[in-house]
Amino acid sequence: MSMLLRLPVLFGTVAAGFLLCLPQLHAGYRCSRKDRTDMFLVYSILYAVALFILFIPHYFKRPKDLRKKWLREKCGLFASDLRTLTLAPVWFHAVSVGEVNAVVPLLKRLKRTYPDLPVVLSTITDTGRKVAAENAPEGTMIVYLPFDLACILNRCFARLRPRLFIVVETELWPNIFRVAHERNVPVLVLNGRISEKSAQGYRKISFFMKKVFEEVALFCMQSSSDAERIRSIGADEKKVRVTGNFKFDMDISQDVPEWIRGIKGPVIVAGSTHAGEEQIIIDAYRENVYLFPGLKLIIAPRHPERFKEAEETIISSDMRYIKRTELGTETAGLQGRSFNIFLLDTVGELSAVYSIADMAIMGKSFEGFGGQNPLEPAYWGKPIICGPHMENFPFTKTFLDEDAAFEVTAAGLAKKIKELLMQPEKARAAGEKARSLYLRNSGAVDRAVKIIGEYITAE
Repeated sequence: MSMLLRLPVLFGTVAAGFLLCLPQLHAGYRCSRKDRTDMFLVYSILYAVALFILFIPHYFKRPKDLRKKWLREKCGLFASDLRTLTLAPVWFHAVSVGEVNAVVPLLKRLKRTYPDLPVVLSTITDTGRKVAAENAPEGTMIVYLPFDLACILNRCFARLRPRLFIVVETELWPNIFRVAHERNVPVLVLNGRISEKSAQGYRKISFFMKKVFEEVALFCMQSSSDAERIRSIGADEKKVRVTGNFKFDMDISQDVPEWIRGIKGPVIVAGSTHAGEEQIIIDAYRENVYLFPGLKLIIAPRHPERFKEAEETIISSDMRYIKRTELGTETAGLQGRSFNIFLLDTVGELSAVYSIADMAIMGKSFEGFGGQNPLEPAYWGKPIICGPHMENFPFTKTFLDEDAAFEVTAAGLAKKIKELLMQPEKARAAGEKARSLYLRNSGAVDRAVKIIGEYITAE
């Protein structure tokens, strides 16, 4: 059947589904608490209209092999293995890649603590689902989050029977919260965060958000600023805690391979670089290499598909270089090799490479891409240099405020490198502060496991 013929069929299917849902929606609102306003009904109608408009493009943008699964799971029709669980699962929701990566350490810790506890992890994006499938602990059941309509959710909760519904960071779904609460399923927000811009938008409908927040049992926020913002929108003071950021609980191995220890001299590590940044960093390195004999630069592009592009930039700089893939696993691979630049053209070794750095430069921060996570070099106690674009990691401001990191423009990078090389005591102090900040903020995963345990054992 051609796409043109499919469109009216799909539109008709969706419209029929909505008509079938309306009586259940209406019945659901009639039996709600007396003090509930009509805003949930208004929200549901607006959501249904938006879904009617966006359903077709969202359906067809997915690969053919995912469309049927996406549609079934969005309608709450999960696979049979989810419907036949002998124990009630804990249901986590992580919208996309960032949230999935944040919750994986918690899922692993939870698996070790409660090995028999079933866990369901829902996402919204295809990439989030893929990352979840690759990284979540074995046995985690991964699904798409159902549409936020009461008729779908009531059926879904009745079949799945979760004992907890946990939102990672701040995904606010009014009907999911309401249905969970009415079925006596506690709703928790873990690793919660909310920007000031988002908070300003939510405050405009605080009369509605306050009702939504009544359905949440506990808000566990990353910072005091996040906690204050969620309170300002309407969250009950008694339900809000500051428990830290999961990203500070990274699973970093202390084992440093022998070949890394074989790189001698002052070392600059430029981690997770993006397009255009290799040239910026090489230019800054060139201004310093003749002032500091033996100075080495290690460049680690963020994406494997850019390894060749980065190598071509290094070649055009006319600097001596070697690649990680040219070496073996022993120090002997470096013997007799003279180089200025080391291209880390492998995946999974950057964290260990930070251990030998005299300073770390954060990629993705000079060309407006939002920055990279500075916590790996902080773990190793290294001074951190970043560009002006670290928007994806707002906690970096704390590092900057406490002189544990330094923000520079591309034009000022060479000067900052020279300053830290000429003042090793300043570099060492910055690294120690970075390490201290890392340790001070770690433990969020352990606190989350303890909180989850309180709800599990209270049953």
